Amino acid sequence: MISLRKLAIAGAALVVLAGLSGCGEKEQVVVYQQGKYQGKPDTRPWDDDPGTSLYTTSKWNKGDKSSWETALKSRNQNQNEYVRIGE
Repeated sequence: MISLRKLAIAGAALVVLAGLSGCGEKEQVVVYQQGKYQGKPDTRPWDDDPGTSLYTTSKWNKGDKSSWETALKSRNQNQNEYVRIGE
C-alpha cells in the first residue's frame, strides 16, 4: 500500500511541475518583408452589403459610392441633436 507521505510528495511534485510549465514562453518574432503588406486587405465600404439592423434605417446599393455617401449623411443627420430637437 502506498504511504500517505509518498502520496503527498508525489502530489507536491505534480503541483510544482504544473506551475513551472506555465513559465515557459515561446519567442514571438514578426518577420517583416519590405514592401509587402501581411495584413487583411481592406475593401471599400460601399462594396459591402448594407447591414440588416434594427437600429439603422440607411440603405445603399452595393458598389454605389454616391448612394453610400447619401445614406451616411442621412444617418449622421438622424444623430444630430439639433435636428432631432426641432421635430
